[in-house]
Amino acid sequence: MKISYAVSQFQHAGTLLKSKNACQVCLVRKYSALDNADVSITYNKGLPVISVPLPSRQELCKFTLRPVASNVGDFLQSIKEEDRGIDRALIYTTDGSRVAASTQIAHLLNDSFVLKINDQSYTINPPSSDIVDFKDTSSLDEVKSLVSQLYSQFNADEHQLLQQQAINARLENLKAEIEPLEKVKQELAIKASSRTKLLMWGGLAFMATQFGVLARLTWWEYSWDIMEPVTYFITYGTAIVMYGYFLLTQQDYVYPDIRDRSYLKYFHKQAESNKFNVNKYNILCDEIARAEQDLQRLRDPLQLHLPPEPIRTEKMKDLEEK
Repeated sequence: MKISYAVSQFQHAGTLLKSKNACQVCLVRKYSALDNADVSITYNKGLPVISVPLPSRQELCKFTLRPVASNVGDFLQSIKEEDRGIDRALIYTTDGSRVAASTQIAHLLNDSFVLKINDQSYTINPPSSDIVDFKDTSSLDEVKSLVSQLYSQFNADEHQLLQQQAINARLENLKAEIEPLEKVKQELAIKASSRTKLLMWGGLAFMATQFGVLARLTWWEYSWDIMEPVTYFITYGTAIVMYGYFLLTQQDYVYPDIRDRSYLKYFHKQAESNKFNVNKYNILCDEIARAEQDLQRLRDPLQLHLPPEPIRTEKMKDLEEK
């Protein structure tokens, strides 16, 4: 009953939100004296309707209030828009305190209040209503939450299926678009990897050759006294080369970094000669990864209103292995 009642109140509030002003109908009943009897509050279809006398037009106008969606400022602004002759429209409590414009209508109708239009004051005593209980719908967010729960129960499965189909279709299009680029990329990667391996093995061959030459000169051709300064200058020259590499690349002279740098340099060189668009390939890869992540989030147990998977501890892993 509470959910159906909240939905009905939400529908009433949504219907009223479509209209810019809160004034629903103005009675063409003239009044001769401005007294409190002209101001009254009644309930129509569960919503409060207040009759306010307009000074310039000398007639009553009924304003349908929105207890949850509107506040005192909206109500006073509607009165001023209905009668341009109203300079001041304020609401006070019975003890003379001014009611803030941000106060909700639902809170205003809990106690008696004074409506002051220009220099005329009207004491209003809201009647008790058995139809609307504003404590049950204290805010519009609560009503929206109830409606959202209803929608989730009725249409969640269909919505999830449509979203999954859309993501799968996008993935198929992206994979079809990246397939020719992937073939070219694989060919370039194989060539770049072969070139890098050849370079690394060439460095090892150079170092072995250098070792053999120095050993020959040290123990067969000359003596250690002659070759010791030579090896010193070779070592110092190698340090100079390493420092120059750091200045040029802003990287340490580390073998994995040298290998990766050589691989990327040759790969981009071949990509440019083969007119392979590296930026387009990277963008497509990012979009595919994003789509797969969206699909994984869509299949999350919480999205499907299923209990989440338990956290696997070390003890659980040991039990599964046994």
